[in-house]
Amino acid sequence: MLTNAFLLTRQWRDTREGVVLDLWWATEAGSCWTQITGQEVVLFILREQAEEIRPLLKPLRQWRMAEVELKTFNNQPVNALYFKQHRVAREAQDIFHQRYISYWEADIRPPERYLMERFITAAAYIDISSNQLPLRNPRLTAIGDNQWRPALKMLSLDIETSMDAKQLYSIGVWCDSGQKVFMVGEGENTETVIFCADAKQCLLTFFEFLHTADPDILIGWSVVQFDLLVLEKICKSLQMELQLGRGGQAIHWRHDDADTGRSYVVIPGRVALDGIELLKAANYSYESYSLQNVSEKLLGQGKLLSGDNRGEDITHLFKHDKLALAEYNLRDCELVWEIFLKQELLAFAMERSQLTGVLLDRIGGSVAAFEYLYLPRLHRRGYVAPNLGELESDVISPGGYVMNSQPGIYDNVLVLDFKSLYPSIIRTFLIDPCAFWVAQHRQLDEQQTVPGFNGACFAREDHILPQIIEQLSAARDRAKQHKNAPLSHAIKIIMNSFYGVLGSMGCRFFDPRVCSSITLRGHDIIQRSRDWIEQQGYAVIYGDTDSLFVWLENNCKGLPAKNPAQCDVIGKRLAKELNQWWQHTILTEFNLKSALEIQYETHYLRFLMPTIRGSELGTKKRYAGLVEINGKQEMVFKGLENVRTDWTQLAKEFQAELYRKVFAGEDYLEFVRTTNDEVLAGKRDLELIYRKRLRRHLHEYQKNVPPHVQAARKYVQLTGASMRRGDWISYLITTNGPEPVGQYEVDMLLRQSPIDYQHYIDKQLTPVADSILHFLNESLNELVDQQLSLFGK
Repeated sequence: MLTNAFLLTRQWRDTREGVVLDLWWATEAGSCWTQITGQEVVLFILREQAEEIRPLLKPLRQWRMAEVELKTFNNQPVNALYFKQHRVAREAQDIFHQRYISYWEADIRPPERYLMERFITAAAYIDISSNQLPLRNPRLTAIGDNQWRPALKMLSLDIETSMDAKQLYSIGVWCDSGQKVFMVGEGENTETVIFCADAKQCLLTFFEFLHTADPDILIGWSVVQFDLLVLEKICKSLQMELQLGRGGQAIHWRHDDADTGRSYVVIPGRVALDGIELLKAANYSYESYSLQNVSEKLLGQGKLLSGDNRGEDITHLFKHDKLALAEYNLRDCELVWEIFLKQELLAFAMERSQLTGVLLDRIGGSVAAFEYLYLPRLHRRGYVAPNLGELESDVISPGGYVMNSQPGIYDNVLVLDFKSLYPSIIRTFLIDPCAFWVAQHRQLDEQQTVPGFNGACFAREDHILPQIIEQLSAARDRAKQHKNAPLSHAIKIIMNSFYGVLGSMGCRFFDPRVCSSITLRGHDIIQRSRDWIEQQGYAVIYGDTDSLFVWLENNCKGLPAKNPAQCDVIGKRLAKELNQWWQHTILTEFNLKSALEIQYETHYLRFLMPTIRGSELGTKKRYAGLVEINGKQEMVFKGLENVRTDWTQLAKEFQAELYRKVFAGEDYLEFVRTTNDEVLAGKRDLELIYRKRLRRHLHEYQKNVPPHVQAARKYVQLTGASMRRGDWISYLITTNGPEPVGQYEVDMLLRQSPIDYQHYIDKQLTPVADSILHFLNESLNELVDQQLSLFGK
């Protein structure tokens, strides 16, 4: 009987009978454990070296060699070597290293090779003919475009501990089966709070609940790096196991070196998903990813305790008010649960996994996703994958094209944006590593190839990546039609990552001739699009990678200014006609169908392109504008102080209001002068705090010690607390340099010296003000000086 299944975890192990794959699935009938036995480890060697290699491997057991219809990117035939055990394969690789013998694809793990060669990413059909687990060697078939997804069961987990994380206070859980807090200590049980005699009993009670609830997914905030890691350490101290896996299988940890400090956990049959990591993977951006900040922004509510003394408050509650601690613990579980639901994070992770083959809990993984999709298709074209760093070239691939801007304040600026430009270029011009090799190996003529750049050309047939992108693009269109936002979002991120993968030296397919054929084609498209727009009588004041900023007013001399409706008509017309021009141009010049799609994206009622500070030249990737959305005007900032985390709240709010006033034609003089005076009078102190993250350990800063590091060192000296890489430091600039402050309020016990108010005038207000006042022939200093002269100062 065939049943729908979705892959949760995959593991493998060596046995005497061969490699065994342990695969856990979520099915319509619940979780399912399958075992694939008798698998072999595979790698490839040059066929011409086969006879040399045979005697070298003769001492090894249980291996075989076979001729296969595959070759290297250099067009050299290969043989496959099959090993019954991974251990023996590693011994063979050691022999090859000693003899400088090349081999390929030895790094493809058995589960990935088994699944990818069957085109199984996450969803599959399983032939279930037995109720006994594990199922041995069932038939697995890829589902393909089937939209079936299981209703995975989540459990939100949060623990409370002492400040040194060595003493367990409580474990909170939130799921459809119930909401509980398992509390260490004495007390009367309630419907929600279960009291346990000690930490061991607390853990055992939690394990029992976990077994009964049987979730597929454990969610939390830093759930792996803190909650599960701390529970693992506490379990070890109690000489017990962290019993999280299904089927009685043990969990496995992998710890990075001290430089990164990250830990990774594999839980057979369950997946641990971290809210912070998933938000980042889905391209959600927050100034702070603390649960307090994110929940306030998304849900309008936060934790029950906050502030710098939260650790001490938790310990106080544990000693004096355990029910209040339980309420706090459970609120954190609920907040994470609600964030996952609101942002559809689990759905996003599932769609990403189905599209790419990366596991649900895999963070990043763009290269892995690319290779998972590409390798099986490459094999069917007759090639093995190159090793990392083999595709060497003296060519340097440039980045995206950024046009010199024309600084100024403008009325009516339109933004025309190429939808997924680089994926569209790959589709249109058939840019692909395999097609590049085919063009060389078959010595194809100009009629059979598409020209690239830096000597590259691509076969019109036997390409892989353009087809993958075309399929993804069609899937995204279907997702939009069905209003499947997580799927649409996942596809967009994946498609846009493919150029980054090809342009990364961390990818085995990195070849500057291939990736430069993408970027340089992008340069050509943006420049020729600019020329076409200017031929229509409009000025292009800026262009950035895939966008063009078009100023309309230079085409209406002697005519009244255009209204928003007229601008929209022009924007839509320009986009439509430019698309038609590119379709005709690409068909005429290359005999190809254009997949390029330019869209009319934004109409700025007023727009500022600032200058580089101290120069008359225009900036790049920095601008601001006023847009109208649903009848309401809003400010948009790109790359300016208002959206940067290393500027104070004072600068951000000052910039937003000053720009708004200038764009609206309101009087701004009094606002500028009042803000200046309030800063000097100490009325804006709470807005002067800088916050910055430590990118390295404190002791690693030797020669150049930036202000936030100086403040962090003073914080350590004053409080005795420790600060690690990745921690945030809040500080003020005082007359004695940077000094630390509390995270949420100015702590006078930490700040030892008076605030240097002139610093904030010179370094925060002045740059912000002058970036726009420059075009009005004014400056902050001049406005303040005028005020002083009025009072005879």
